[in-house]
Amino acid sequence: MRIRRKGKLLVEPPSSATGDIAFNLIVFFLVCASIEPDSGRPQEIPRSEENREKKEEVKNIEVAMTANLNAVSLNGDTVRTSELGSRLARILKTKPRPEDRIVIVKSKTDTPYHHWIDVTAEIEQSGGQITIQREEVQTIEVQ
Repeated sequence: MRIRRKGKLLVEPPSSATGDIAFNLIVFFLVCASIEPDSGRPQEIPRSEENREKKEEVKNIEVAMTANLNAVSLNGDTVRTSELGSRLARILKTKPRPEDRIVIVKSKTDTPYHHWIDVTAEIEQSGGQITIQREEVQTIEVQ
């Protein structure tokens, strides 16, 4: 004896949720794609030279910054931030070639961003070319 089923079997899967899933995916990709990158003050950073010609040893100017907003170190001497532009312009007047006008900027991790921007702006206004020193590597040979 055969038993008859009272309900019909569903032939196609329910499609009521696909619209919601598609809408969520569209919103997700629009949110992810609409993020604009931060843009700061454009800077021209010099490239490293590939040719290893004999050249004069030029001592670069070095500016070191810390969390102290009132002073920086210019070639090892402590200078007030307000006097940095004039002192740096005096030093850079004696250096006519662009490769001699490179200023190495060192900063600690606790240096505020606005202080770094102010100091690098002073360097650029004085005529210096900014170079960032990230990490110094030393090789020590033991005999």
